[in-house]
Amino acid sequence: MKTLKLLPQKALFLFFMLLGLHSISQNIEKDVDAILSEQYEHNGPGATALIYKDGEVIYRKGFGYANLELDVKMQPEHVFEIGSITKQFTAIAILMLEEQGKLKVEDEITKYIPDYPTNGKTITIHHLLNHTSGIKSYTAIESFREQARVDFTPTELIDVFKDQPMDFNPGEQYRYNNSGYVILGYIIELITKDSYEAFIQKNFFDKLGMKNTYYGSHEKIIKNRAYGYQNRDGYVNADYLSMTLPYAAGAIISNVDDLLIWQKALNNHELISKESYEKAINGSSLNNGDYIGYGYGLQAGKIQGSKSITHGGGIFGYTTQGIYLPEEDVFVSVLTNCDCSSPGNYATKIAAIVIGKPFPDIKDAIVLNESELNKWIGAYEFPNGAIRHITVENGKVFSQRENSTKFEIFPLSSTRFIFDGGNIEYNFSMVNGKKQAIFKTEEVAIGKEIDKAPPVAKTEINLSEEVLKGYVGKYQLTPEFAIEIKVNNGKIYGQATGQGPNEIFAEAKDKFFLKVVAAELIFGRDESGNVNMVTLNQGGQQISGKKVE
Repeated sequence: MKTLKLLPQKALFLFFMLLGLHSISQNIEKDVDAILSEQYEHNGPGATALIYKDGEVIYRKGFGYANLELDVKMQPEHVFEIGSITKQFTAIAILMLEEQGKLKVEDEITKYIPDYPTNGKTITIHHLLNHTSGIKSYTAIESFREQARVDFTPTELIDVFKDQPMDFNPGEQYRYNNSGYVILGYIIELITKDSYEAFIQKNFFDKLGMKNTYYGSHEKIIKNRAYGYQNRDGYVNADYLSMTLPYAAGAIISNVDDLLIWQKALNNHELISKESYEKAINGSSLNNGDYIGYGYGLQAGKIQGSKSITHGGGIFGYTTQGIYLPEEDVFVSVLTNCDCSSPGNYATKIAAIVIGKPFPDIKDAIVLNESELNKWIGAYEFPNGAIRHITVENGKVFSQRENSTKFEIFPLSSTRFIFDGGNIEYNFSMVNGKKQAIFKTEEVAIGKEIDKAPPVAKTEINLSEEVLKGYVGKYQLTPEFAIEIKVNNGKIYGQATGQGPNEIFAEAKDKFFLKVVAAELIFGRDESGNVNMVTLNQGGQQISGKKVE
């Protein structure tokens, strides 16, 4: 008879710990599968996703199709245009040159481009890196929008915007800007006597073994290229965009595996020192000392209280997102081959799941009685001066910041309410007999009850379907951003690049507003009375675009 041998206690502990880790990994896989399979149709354009945690890849999958015409299913190896994720490569190149003593981020750009018209303003490399230069972004210039197919040299591209009026004085505001990164790319060429494409190939891709990463090209044969699509009442091939236009602001193509190699190189300071990298990842400040989350090519923030370093991208036919959580050593990359919907929210949800801090879901919302629903009605003033109104309509609770859009919020308890997506929430309470609202996003702010009536809602008017159909078409606002107008069952919808369709509402003929965001669309007509353009008013900015389809 054989004697049963018992495992040592330490071995048993290790065995059960490994079982637990396997179970956790399986749960993550199940949750991530659910998020991505819901967003990316099995028979439409798709996505690849990679998750790296604790020194290993724990998730690596493809969804949907890389090529609809040839029925090529998406695989993790597929290569995508990554859009503005390119900016971190450009920023790291600038910091590398600074370490080599070839420039300083405090240098004025006229040191390298003496004839650049700064209008007496001091514009530095730092201002270009963190989007505070005030230079007009070339992707917002109307005269340039019809030239997406035209090849430009860097100097020709700079000529497009250099004489435009400044948007603001350098360092006074933050406004995301592609022109700044075009100038940075050109400065790299002037200093190195090499093309931007050759510089990043030699100093980054070759050095790190990024064999699936290239400066974008439509002519070259790129192995495993995922083809880009747009949705116009059905999928179509993405509009052509000369890769000379995104240039150092957005021309790189890559895959999830190589982006992990890149992230590891940044973490391990293989390209630049820890001190230089800190400049890129910790945000920056305006002239008045106000903090902004954007550093050099990367955005600092928080996900469920954990520090995050992120950047996304959007370009004709593609949207992308990369997230790194340094405290947990977690990297999430999601790349898609349709500019139908940005993966930013999905990647953020995935990152929160991986670190064990998942966002709540509106599926978990509970039903409150009338007294509980009405308890927190009122206006709340926050330290930054923002006033948010809580209202109840037809048994639903809404939040509206003044001069912004009204959003439904969903109760998880009688005091805790979340927005759709789960990443923003309120916690209400009574303090010294007055209502208080804790508003939680990446940061936490406390609002105090004040006596103020809610804003008056805009009045909608009805337009006939025949009139609505006159607005149908695609309006190109920038080479990278368009709005498509559709009519369905007597309702009119606007769909912006990288987003889903949203219903728009007529306030007057040719003037529409959105309810999901604080924005309005004002249409213009030609001499024959036909709609030929639209102006988007949002966040204090106006962008106009001509009807192209």
